[in-house]
Amino acid sequence: MKLDSQIPSGPLANKWSKYKQNVTLVNPANKRKFRVIVVGTGLAGSSAAASLSELGYNVDAFCFQDSPRRAHSIAAQGGINAAKNYQNDGDSVQRLFYDTIKGGDFRAREANVYRLAEVSASIIDQCTAQGVPFARDYGGLLSNRSFGGAQVSRTFYARGQTGQQLLIGAYQALSRQIHSGNVRMHARHEMLELVVVDGHARGIVTRNLANGRVEAWAADAVVLATGGYGNVFYLSTNAKGCNVTANVRAWRKGAAFANPCYTQIHPTCIPVSGDYQSKLTLMSESLRNDGRVWVPKKREDLGKNPASVPEADRDYFLERKYPSYGNLCPRDIASRAAKQVCDEGRGIGPAGRGVYLDFADAIARFGKKVIAERYGNLFDMYSTITGEDPYSVPMRIYPAVHYTMGGLWVDYNLMSNLPGLHVVGEANFSDHGANRLGASALMQGLADGYFVLPYTIGQYLATAKQPKLSTEHPEFKKAIADAQARLKRLLSLNGKRTPDSFHRELGLLMWNKCGMARNEWGLKELLKEIPALRERFWKELVIRGDAATMNVDLEKAGRVADFMEFAELMARDALDRDESCGGHFREEHQTEEGEAKRNDAEFLHVSAWEYRGEGEAPLRHKEPLNYEEIKLQTRSYK
Repeated sequence: MKLDSQIPSGPLANKWSKYKQNVTLVNPANKRKFRVIVVGTGLAGSSAAASLSELGYNVDAFCFQDSPRRAHSIAAQGGINAAKNYQNDGDSVQRLFYDTIKGGDFRAREANVYRLAEVSASIIDQCTAQGVPFARDYGGLLSNRSFGGAQVSRTFYARGQTGQQLLIGAYQALSRQIHSGNVRMHARHEMLELVVVDGHARGIVTRNLANGRVEAWAADAVVLATGGYGNVFYLSTNAKGCNVTANVRAWRKGAAFANPCYTQIHPTCIPVSGDYQSKLTLMSESLRNDGRVWVPKKREDLGKNPASVPEADRDYFLERKYPSYGNLCPRDIASRAAKQVCDEGRGIGPAGRGVYLDFADAIARFGKKVIAERYGNLFDMYSTITGEDPYSVPMRIYPAVHYTMGGLWVDYNLMSNLPGLHVVGEANFSDHGANRLGASALMQGLADGYFVLPYTIGQYLATAKQPKLSTEHPEFKKAIADAQARLKRLLSLNGKRTPDSFHRELGLLMWNKCGMARNEWGLKELLKEIPALRERFWKELVIRGDAATMNVDLEKAGRVADFMEFAELMARDALDRDESCGGHFREEHQTEEGEAKRNDAEFLHVSAWEYRGEGEAPLRHKEPLNYEEIKLQTRSYK
């Protein structure tokens, strides 16, 4: 397997401009001759499908939801970063680039991250032109707020529903192209296989979730915009339907999977309340602009009304440990700090797994009306779920799985090592290193879809010179047969356990041994337990119904089977990366103060895993990370 990042030569600040000047173009009249498949219609997928169609390409867009409006991008709350410097507080493309590299603990590719920072400002212009209702200040100008890991205010927002408003904008652009006939929209279709012909990605196989029909679709290129794999932990802030199936199917066909052990734990989520839960709820990082995180200093104060705990007896531990950034330190650091005080026996709430997020000072300073204007929908959500009023008592929060920085390996063109397969948004690995800064997911998804892929996919289509294919090709027939055989195998099982029961058991194993903290012993145990659980899955599973109709159990079973396979890869990568960096925290490698301790001498690289076949151990390949613009240093937010 060859990993060539295809990074243009020359100074970092000129690479993207140089690329655009020298890229091979497709004549406008010839674009009508190409068809592109886009799988996933969240922010990255919808923006990519709309942009490619606007350029003249024929697009088939697929989502397993009943509408692109249901994509998980809608759940993003706090905002989107862009280097506009509207606050005149010293922001710039260079600073956004540096903050992102540092936030990722120096485990991201310089050229990709600089390009992301460079196009960030254009995203805001694009979305404002679409009518996205960003918050504005008293003079009518776009407003900003701060997010973790930055000392400037660069985050644009629409109260606590930024993702929803951005997705509506992208959906409008997509709908216009659907109406024009240039995009064929296939809702309620789930990708089951990637079709590879002569080493190039040429199509997919899907199952219609409404009637069970399995069919193939051919194209000149395939784009995966299918999100992350956080639901491997079962409990996460992700929508229940989020899965890793498309990525695993591509991995099995030859696409390298990069850095699967990089997962992000978000520090501000509503704590687990019982075994009955099937997902967790995010409380936006933006709340830490005005909310202060604390726990009692004394254990005897844990059961008291928080208002009765004197100020002197409160430990504002983020402000104490990280005075330069305070409550807005990066997510991985804030999460570990919260876990640490809970492990010390100072956690609040029924299970002792929680800390306070207190708005009393902000309400006293600004008034309840101002706080409601900023966070009203988030406060309402919290009150509905917990029955507590966050205007009068502090929120209770605890870290939870939220995002994944690993994904399919891509080069500077956003193309995987498998020619013709492009991967955008959270589904790829490229921009966030070992930890994503808050408000950067929306930035990456829209940067990839609106401003990067429309250039880079043309380079492939103009130079690949692949023959036109139909779904009558033998590889398409074989892929359909493979997908149907897998469904038949699942339905043939006659056990007594549901897909959800196996998913929950897998998630608990992953959280305990490959979650917020990992160690060699636990990971080795996990690599024994996952295969054993997978073996039981294929013996004890039961699925009601058949494949010829809507069958939610069958959908879940296929996704859980892929999570089982992926979980082993993730644990293997976590064991192999014998260092701590960002969200990958190996307990053996920490400083005296409990911070992540990198090993740049041995692990300054991307780990890209190659599938070797059923029952065979995957093969790790390395892409060295070369830092020319930034000097490697120990990450500090003190």
